[in-house]
Amino acid sequence: MSSDTVPPDSTVSADTGALPSLEDALAFVREHAADARLSTGEPLFEHAQGTASAMSRLNVDPPAVLAAALFNLAPHLDDPEATLEARFGAEVTKLVFDVRKLLRLGTVSLRAAQAAPESGREGRDAQAARRAQVEALRKMLLAFAQDIRVVLIRLASRLQSLRYYAAAKIMPAPEIAHETLEIYAPLANRLGIWQLKWELEDLAFRFQEPVTYRRIAKLLDEKRVERESYVAEAIMRLKRELAAAQISAEVSGRPKHIYSIWKKMRGKEIDFSELYDVRAFRVIVPDIKDCYTVLGIVHNLWQPVPKEFDDYISRPKPNGYRSLHTVVIGDDGRAFEVQIRTQEMHQFAEYGVAAHWRYKEAGAKGYGGQFSASSSYDEKIAWLRQLLAWKDDVSDGRQPWEQLRQATLDDDHIYVLTPQARVIALPQGATPLDFAYHLHSELGHRCRGARVDGAMVPLNTQLRNGQTVEVVAVKEGGPSRDWLNPQLGYLHSPRARQKVRAWFNAIEAQENIANGRAMVEKTLQREGRTSVNLDQLAAKLGFKSTDDLFSVVGKEEFSLRNIEHALHNAPAPEPEQETPEQLTKRASGANVAHGGSSGVLVVGVDALLTQLARCCRPAPPDAISGFVTRGKGMSIHRSDCATFLRMASRAPERVLHTTWSADVMDGRGQSVYPVDISIEATDRQGLLRDISEVFAREKMNVIGVKTQSRRNAAYMQFTVEVSNSAQIQRACVLLGDVSGVLRALRKS
Repeated sequence: MSSDTVPPDSTVSADTGALPSLEDALAFVREHAADARLSTGEPLFEHAQGTASAMSRLNVDPPAVLAAALFNLAPHLDDPEATLEARFGAEVTKLVFDVRKLLRLGTVSLRAAQAAPESGREGRDAQAARRAQVEALRKMLLAFAQDIRVVLIRLASRLQSLRYYAAAKIMPAPEIAHETLEIYAPLANRLGIWQLKWELEDLAFRFQEPVTYRRIAKLLDEKRVERESYVAEAIMRLKRELAAAQISAEVSGRPKHIYSIWKKMRGKEIDFSELYDVRAFRVIVPDIKDCYTVLGIVHNLWQPVPKEFDDYISRPKPNGYRSLHTVVIGDDGRAFEVQIRTQEMHQFAEYGVAAHWRYKEAGAKGYGGQFSASSSYDEKIAWLRQLLAWKDDVSDGRQPWEQLRQATLDDDHIYVLTPQARVIALPQGATPLDFAYHLHSELGHRCRGARVDGAMVPLNTQLRNGQTVEVVAVKEGGPSRDWLNPQLGYLHSPRARQKVRAWFNAIEAQENIANGRAMVEKTLQREGRTSVNLDQLAAKLGFKSTDDLFSVVGKEEFSLRNIEHALHNAPAPEPEQETPEQLTKRASGANVAHGGSSGVLVVGVDALLTQLARCCRPAPPDAISGFVTRGKGMSIHRSDCATFLRMASRAPERVLHTTWSADVMDGRGQSVYPVDISIEATDRQGLLRDISEVFAREKMNVIGVKTQSRRNAAYMQFTVEVSNSAQIQRACVLLGDVSGVLRALRKS
């Protein structure tokens, strides 16, 4: 068990006020923990001491070190939040409880992903699911880390647990080692903290592959004396050359880690004896210029291997790592590696993002000028852009780094858990309804409630990172139109809103089909053709199915007259003998529609039955024309009506010149005329009410309304009664002033 001595200088500097020292915190833990042990079996006090010691070596600030010592103690206190805040302050307390949130992310997700078969198609699908869950877990860890110190504490705690298992010779559960290699060690690598990364990997590998670990350790140990002797001689030779060149440098052997050896042997399919960097040393110099000078000296002393040279100074790694790496051939003909870097690069390599606190006062010079420590916000953004770039660990190297980095820059998600601990990524601001629709459309439709962390919450509650969400659903049912109201905040995800709209569109489509079927069947009864095959009738009219026909009829987009023509083998023969004069004789004698006052005069014909066409709905003083119909008098159209123009081109002899009566044109007539007004608007609560108020103020009677919502936009059609078209123009202007209305115009 590792319980390193806490450095005596771990007390807080004066600028942090009355914050207690680490010794006080450990005494507080000892007092309240007594003989308590963690689930690993490790005494709580020893874990607190070891975790705090690991954090101290990362050079983080005192509040983070204190939180590392205290976070496991919280369950053993009566009122942990109040007690810790009174003794250690608000910052330490917040860190403690943020770390505790991370503890909820256990290995359940990894177990579930691994439960699928490992062979064949199902095995490949299971591996893909596991990789997706691993990626989501990593991102969730980072999303939790509003303060990056929280992740550092979690890494240090896991390292201390592995040290305890190794010292006590206890084999941990397989999930511990697996989770460390899948989640925590790659996270330490992306943070650039090699000090934690190597030890996490070696300890986890020791438990996951004990036979392989012992074999590599034995190979290293067998050649250790010879290797160390050769490296020592090479170091002395290089030091003499550096001194002659008047370069101040620190030269030392570089430790080699078993897990990295195994990865390289497996990845390159080479034997242990073929590894270049088992023998290696590191040179640390004052500035970048000296790095390249030392490189020249090294290449002059020993023959370089050209393909094994990497310049990470001019081309840093994605996590900010910078150094020169070269492989040279020694005097004995065997290769060894040399790393060359500045002191600043070395600090960054060892401590990564933790170096922020070490160089906190360095201003823009911190991190070698890459990041400015003077702006904590800018620094955090710069780091999070790098932290979420899992090129090597997630995408198996298939996706280019630049593309993946860009994708993570745009990543604006929260990460929540299902009751089975599966991680679900949702957009910021998502609600339990968004969560339900993400899992399954049908579950979203039937959702009536939700439990978040075990407590019932309203469906428009915004979710936060790390919460566990459980959907409460009924057996049957559908969504509410209120869910589409953006002001009520039920749905944030565009994908979920689209699913709700699709449900209502499907319901509306079914209603249109039912209405259309009834209208078609009524027409067939009137024509005495109830035995007609509907499929053949639909095909004859150019529709793929009867539902397509019923739908357009139900929406009044297809005239029943077309069906009547089809029943009589349309196009029906034109009744050439049926002249306007003949029509007049069998007309009703009335010159009007709507009970006697349409105000339409037919030039040269008296007492002809007229009806206003529904396709264009003319109103004074529109230019109008008449078209003689079969058996129903004359249909009055606007002269520019597309339907009228089409019929007139086919049968020009049936067109009659018509005009409005003088009384109508002078405004003395009492007739009203139905017209259609189309409105496009941004959907909002109260929109229909505000539009209706305009019609009420203008004393325009509304006799029909159709509405449809698509992608947060409302499309409406109102049929209103007017005495002339001037009323229509005025109404459209007033409707355009209504909040949210994009355009209002008379339907052509």
